[in-house]
Amino acid sequence: MPTIVLFFKDNGLNLEEIMTIQSIYSISIALMEIPSGYVADVLGRKNSMIIGTFFGFLGMLIYSFAEGFWGFLPAALILGIGQSFVSGSDTALMYDSLVAINQKDKFIKYEGRSIALGNFAEAIAFIIGGFLAEISLRTPFYYQTGIAFIGFLVAFLLVEPPVTKLSGKNPLDNIKYILRFALKENKPLKWNIVYSSVIGATTLVIAWFSQPYFVALDLQVKYFGIVGAILNLAVAITSFYSHRIEEKWDSTKMLVFFLISLSTCYLLLGNILNYWGLIILFVFYLVRGICTPVLRDYINRHTPSEMRAIIMSIRSFMIRGIFAICSPFLGYMADVYSIQIAFQIATIIFFSIGGISLIFYLRNEKQNLE
Repeated sequence: MPTIVLFFKDNGLNLEEIMTIQSIYSISIALMEIPSGYVADVLGRKNSMIIGTFFGFLGMLIYSFAEGFWGFLPAALILGIGQSFVSGSDTALMYDSLVAINQKDKFIKYEGRSIALGNFAEAIAFIIGGFLAEISLRTPFYYQTGIAFIGFLVAFLLVEPPVTKLSGKNPLDNIKYILRFALKENKPLKWNIVYSSVIGATTLVIAWFSQPYFVALDLQVKYFGIVGAILNLAVAITSFYSHRIEEKWDSTKMLVFFLISLSTCYLLLGNILNYWGLIILFVFYLVRGICTPVLRDYINRHTPSEMRAIIMSIRSFMIRGIFAICSPFLGYMADVYSIQIAFQIATIIFFSIGGISLIFYLRNEKQNLE
């Protein structure tokens, strides 16, 4: 990640094409999210994650040898399929494992620690990746392929908790029922998913536009890995303590805080092009660390066990869908105008759709309580 944008550019891609590749990756995830979530709920989350990590390994292997836009395209598609089988299954496995030992109220704590450990590891990987890129911009992919294979092996060690499973009969009818339940009948869950997806897309866009921002700052490449590591440590710190932060705030204040703080960071990045922008990114990543475990927990509270994986997959489907629509356009605006203009437009987009979805969620949640 610390030099992936540079890697793509070294292979002849401009920012619009880079974001198109990521958009295709997101579309492949989106198209497979709901079917893979259904597979996880029927065949088991562990089996789904074994499939997903295998495709993740295969996609990285292709990236290690591919060149150019059309060479990277199949790698992105395969990685997207792999991610779709992991996405939703991992959160469902965590939540139902806690349900099995009567500790579901500690989901934010353990999900936060899981995210924190992942970001601590990613911070170390950012530094190592920056040094590996000094050998060549492709070298990090060789090591990433090996790590992906380890992930595939570890998936076999997962333990499936006892849960009620969906019937394997009439899968299309089951999927229709779940979609109707999540996106029509249970309105608090529906708008919770939509709002959570907007916030997820907001943070995903930043992850891919941080490096172009570094380039606009004329930051030396050797510092990309260090700055990326610091940003990941910011996520790790707040994720680790997210359960304590959530305990001090009620859900309404927390949800409003997410939207206002992230939108403000976008707005400031769109108007500041100096090293103060790195401080703003650091604040953004601090908030990002709280968002993910808290928003996943809010969705899980409204979700029956037998459809947990597919509903978390619906959330991921929406995140990837929003990203797939927005990122190529924002990449085009950054290429033609500037990275600042792209951030200013992103502020308007995410604040608007995030605000509308939050209003509908709070209104329906209030009616539900009454």
